Amino acid sequence: MSAKRILVTGSTGYVGGRLVPRLLAAGREVRVLVRTPEKLLDVPWAGQVEIVQGTLQDRDAMARACEGIDVLYYLVHSMTGRGDFELEERKAAESVATAARDAGVSRIVYLGGLHPDSPDLSRHLRSRVLVGTTLLESGVPTAAFQAGVVIGSGSTSFEMIRHLTEVLPYMPAPKWVRNRIQPIAIRDVLHYLLAAVDLPPEINRTFDIGGPDILRYGQMMNGYAIEAGLPQRAIAALPVLTPWLASQWVNLVTPIPRSIAVPIVESLQFDCVMREHDIDTVIAPPEGGLTGYHGAVRLALAKMRDGDVETSWQNASVDGAPSDPLPSDPDWAGHTVFTDVKVRETDASTAQLWTVIEGIGGDNGWYSFPLAWALRGWLDKLVGGVGLRRGRRHAQDLQTGDALDFWRVEAIEHERRLRLRAEMRVPGKAWLEMEIEPREEGGSRYRQRAVFFPMGLSGRLYWFAILPFHGIIFNGMANRITLEAESRSA
Repeated sequence: MSAKRILVTGSTGYVGGRLVPRLLAAGREVRVLVRTPEKLLDVPWAGQVEIVQGTLQDRDAMARACEGIDVLYYLVHSMTGRGDFELEERKAAESVATAARDAGVSRIVYLGGLHPDSPDLSRHLRSRVLVGTTLLESGVPTAAFQAGVVIGSGSTSFEMIRHLTEVLPYMPAPKWVRNRIQPIAIRDVLHYLLAAVDLPPEINRTFDIGGPDILRYGQMMNGYAIEAGLPQRAIAALPVLTPWLASQWVNLVTPIPRSIAVPIVESLQFDCVMREHDIDTVIAPPEGGLTGYHGAVRLALAKMRDGDVETSWQNASVDGAPSDPLPSDPDWAGHTVFTDVKVRETDASTAQLWTVIEGIGGDNGWYSFPLAWALRGWLDKLVGGVGLRRGRRHAQDLQTGDALDFWRVEAIEHERRLRLRAEMRVPGKAWLEMEIEPREEGGSRYRQRAVFFPMGLSGRLYWFAILPFHGIIFNGMANRITLEAESRSA
C-alpha cells in the first residue's frame, strides 16, 4: 500500500475511533479534525496522528486540515436534530466539499445509511442523503457508502436491541418491528472503508453495503436473545405506538437518551435493505465472507465480556449538555458558585485509592445511597436525559471524554485527580472532582469537591432543595471510597 495521507473527520465517534488505528496499522499517514482535542488525550493512537482543531463548518480549519491530503473520510453525522438540522448538515457538507476541491483532495469517502427510494424519509435519513449528494457533486471523486444497521460492541443499534431484549420478556412494539432490515457487522463496515482508499479515480457514486442477512427488527431482537442465552421474546406489533411514543419508550427502558432514540426510531419506519450489490465489483468481500447477524452479535458480546470495547455510542455528545470545562478557582470571582467539599485521611496508598476512584459508576455504583442515585437517574431519563444506565465504556479504565453514567470525564490524571462534568438535566453547570495526594507519614489524603454554577433562580432553588441530601450522599461517598480502598490494602 502507498503511504497516502488521510484526513478523518469524526475520529472521536464510534466508527472513526475504530478506523483511525486500522489506517495507521495499514501504513497510512493520518490527520484528524476534532472540535475538542482533549478528547484524544488518552487514546492509544493520539501520538501517531496529526491533530487539527476545528469543525466542519469552520472554513479556515477545513482548509488547514485538507492541505496535502489524498483521501478524506466524512464520518460526522449529528443525531440531535436541534434547530434547522438539515440546513446545518448541508452547510457542513458544502464546507467540506469546497475545502477538499480547493486542496486537490483525490478521494472523499462518506458513510451514510441504507434507505428506500421514498420522498417521505425521516429528516435524519434525508440529511444523510443530502450530505452524500453534496459530496458526490463536489467535483472530488466520492464513494458514498450506504450502510445497514451497524452491529458491534458499543454501537447504538446493538445497545438498543440488547437492552430492549434483556429488559422486556414481552415487547409491545410499534408496527416497524415487522420492517425488513439488513444489518452489517462493524468489522465489515471497516473493511469497506479501508479498501476505499485505493478505489480508482473514476468512481464517483453511492454503494449499498449490508450483511448477508435480511431480518425483521423483531427477529433481530430474538436473534440477540438466542446468542445471549435468553428465552425468546414475545413481540406484539401495535399500530397505536407512533414513532414519538416509541422513542419515549426506548428512552425509558434503555440507556439511549431521547435525543438519540427519536432519529433512530424515525429511521426504522422503512424497510432498509440493499437495492444493489455493485460494491462486489470494486471491493471484494472480506476473507471468509461477510459476517452474519448472529456472528456479529456473538463477537459483540465477547468484546463486552473481555472488556475490549474500543468505542461506544455512550461517548457521543449529549444534546443540551454543557461542554465548557470547569473554570479555575480565581475565575469564580464575582459569580455565584456553590461547593461541597469533603476531605478524608486514609491509610490506603494512592494506588489503592485510585483503583476505587477510577472504577466508580456503572456496575460498581457510586458508593453511597444507591436508591438516591437510581432515583436521580430515573428523573433524568423522564426529562430526556441520559440517566445512570448509560454506564461506562470499560469496567475499570477511564479516558478523557469517556461517558460515565450521567457524567463525562473532563480531566484525568492517574493516581492524582478525576474530574467529571455533569450531563444530567440540571438548571446550571455541575462538576464532581476527586483528588488524591500522598501523606508524608504514609497513606493518602482524599479530597472530594462538588461544584455548581446555578442558572437563575431555578438553579439556586435546585441547589438548596438537594442540600439536605448532601450530608448523606457526599459524606457517605467519601467514607465508602476510602474504606473500600483500605479493605483492598488489608
